[in-house]
Parts: sequence; structure tokens; C-alpha cells
Amino acid sequence: MTNKIDSIIDFDRTHLWHPYTSIENPLPVYPVKRADGCVITLQDGKELVDGMSSWWAAIHGYNHDSLNDAVQQQLGSMSHVMFGGFTHEPAVKLGKQLVELLPDLLNRIFYCDSGSVAVEVAMKMAMQYMHSLGKTEKKRFATIRGGYHGDTFHGMSVCDPVNGMHTLYHGVLPEYLFADKPSCTYSAGWNERDFQSMLELVEKYHKTLCAIILEPVVQGAGGMNFYHPQYLKKVRDICDEYEILLIADEIATGFGRTGKLFGCDHAEATPDIICLGKALTGGYMTMGAVVATEHVGKTISEGHPGVFMHGPTFMGNPLACSVASASLGLLIENDWQKQVEKIERLLVSGLEPCWQLHSVSDVRILGAIGVVELKNSLTPQSMVNIQKEFVEQGVWLRPFGKLIYLMPPYVISASQLQHLTDVVYTVLSEGRY
Repeated sequence: MTNKIDSIIDFDRTHLWHPYTSIENPLPVYPVKRADGCVITLQDGKELVDGMSSWWAAIHGYNHDSLNDAVQQQLGSMSHVMFGGFTHEPAVKLGKQLVELLPDLLNRIFYCDSGSVAVEVAMKMAMQYMHSLGKTEKKRFATIRGGYHGDTFHGMSVCDPVNGMHTLYHGVLPEYLFADKPSCTYSAGWNERDFQSMLELVEKYHKTLCAIILEPVVQGAGGMNFYHPQYLKKVRDICDEYEILLIADEIATGFGRTGKLFGCDHAEATPDIICLGKALTGGYMTMGAVVATEHVGKTISEGHPGVFMHGPTFMGNPLACSVASASLGLLIENDWQKQVEKIERLLVSGLEPCWQLHSVSDVRILGAIGVVELKNSLTPQSMVNIQKEFVEQGVWLRPFGKLIYLMPPYVISASQLQHLTDVVYTVLSEGRY
């Protein structure tokens, strides 16, 4: 067994490139043998309670019978067929489910490869929408600082300008407009001044703006910032006033993670375009969806060149559609709201003791998201050390910056979640971070 593990690690270190790491000094990786429910089993037999849902996607856990069956049954008929010129039952079935779950006005669905590609598609839609109206000068985007919208080029252009690789790609990335990050937290009282920066930006540049794009209520990888729903309402209002589209990036927030089915539901604000991904397939396969209003879809189709100019090779992949459909079925069948409410209660009680720790500056919980923010950012070596401690104590968490956060699968048991929060407190209480 040791030889097999060493062989995996040696080849990985020599040839495989992992996210956000260097080939010269790569971060440690832990070889995985299998994953079941909320437990990831390493090659050496060590079991880890998963607190990450594999970057927030595996909401039903791993190796789920219903999702396995959906993939296996679909394999029996076809794994893929091009979506240009064809359609198929899995795509139609999934589409019906999405239309039923989404706000009424969102009913034109464009399937794509991933969440990052969904952002690219949505931004292209917004630009082509304005072009179809003859407003060719309206081709810029506005957003808020602290956001993250993927690592593809147009997505990067609306990520936080400090942490979003703008400097590295200066002169290549389009330069768009950034309002101050909202400072009113989700549960605090609303302060009208919080919207002043966005208001001034839109009033000054509205003639060139095609859309505002943001993550509703929760900014994910940009800092796990939970902001006030009133801010989102104000954005919706100002978009209507100045004829600007609103794009909601719900890739991380969609399908119940924040305690509402979609992040926009916290503000009862319907976007013109919504981006979906991650939990869409229950973490089984890569897939994204961009859903627009009928008005946006018709405007694009009635303008020049009369078609939307995008078409991924694996668009509407039958395997992905089938497992996504099964995942949405489980979401309803398992009563996602009760699942998330239970997780929220356990996160509140489990992470509350972290307030007592000298190294902690904030603890915040919303839905099935728990965040412990440290006073100081973890160094690269501290990141390696703390993750090693987590693994040794039987949990899988992947901190970044100042943040140690939990986004567990919805099916996690009370004892498994308690173990996660206990380990976070224990590791931090030792005072090394």
C-alpha cells in the first residue's frame, strides 16, 4: 500500500498541476481512494468528514444511489450527442425542473460546460442584448469589490481588482467598473450610505453600461462576505431605472446553500440573467446553465445577427442533464430547507466558542455556510500546517486567506458536523494560527 501511495504522489508531483499551486513547490496532496456519503477515504484508509462539498458542489454527498442510477441508466442509451440540431429527453426534463424552480420571468435556458463558462455566456448575452437594441455604446460591466466570477478571461475582468489577477493580465483584461464592497452585513440594520458608491458609479457611467453582475447576498471565494439583501434590491431598482441588465452569479449560492433556494430570493429580486453551476449536478459532472428572461432572449434573437453567438461542444450533455435532473429531484424530495436549517443551527452552536479565541476576528453563519475569520492571513506554510492538522483529526477543510469556512453536504449528520466544528475550535485554540 505504501508503495502504491508513493507512486501516486510521485507521478502527481512530477506531472500534474493542481489549482493555484506551483510545480516547483507544490502544496501537499492527499491521495483519495473513494468517497461515500459525507466521508472521503484516503488511500491509506484514513477517513475524513467532508466540510467542503468538493468546492460546494456535492450537496447530496458522494456515491449516492439515485445519482449513480441516473448516470448508469443514461449510459445505456447515449453518453453524448451534439446539441446543434438535436434535442433529447434529459435536456428537456431538466429544463422543465429549472423553469419550475426559478422565478417566473426566467425561462430561456442555455446549457454550458461549467460555472465559469456560464459567466462568460451571461456577459456575452448582455453585450449582444444591447447590440440588438442598437445601443452599441453600452458594452461595459459594473460590479462590486470582493467578488469572484471564475478564472476565465471575461470572468476575471469582474473579479475583485486586487485579488482577481488584474495586475498579472493588465492590458489584456477589459477594464470594468467597481463599486465599494457592501459594508452592511446580512443581519445588521440597513444604512442607505452603503449604496452610495454604486449609485454614483451608475449615475456617471450608465450610458456605457450593459449590465451589473454580482453574487447575490453572499460573496464566495472573494472573501465569504454576507451583505444586506436591501443592497441587492437597490441594484435591481437602479438597473430598471437606467435600462441596465442585472446578472446574478448564483453558481455558489444557488440550490439552497444560503437558506433560500436562490440568493436573489433573500431580496425578492429577479435578475435578467442567472448563472448556475456547482450544485446543479450534485457534484457529479461539470455543467452550467444560464437562464434569461423571455425579453432578453427575444431581444437577442430579433436583433443582428439573429442568433446568440455561443455553442459549446458538450452543451446539453445527456449524462450531465440526467444527473442534474436527479439531483434537483433529490433536493425537493429531501426537503432541502429543513436540511439547511438544521445545518445552520448546528453551525451556530458549534462555531460559537470560536468567538472566545484571541486569533479570531469574526464568526458568521448563513444557511449551510459557516465562516471563522482570523485576524491575520495564513501564510503558505501555515496553510499547509493547518490542513495537515485537520486531516490528522479526520476532517477535510480547505482554508484560504484569513478564512476557515465550512460548506458541508446537506446530508451531513449532526455528529459529523459536530466533529467538524469541534476540530476547527480545537486547532485554533492551540494558538498557532
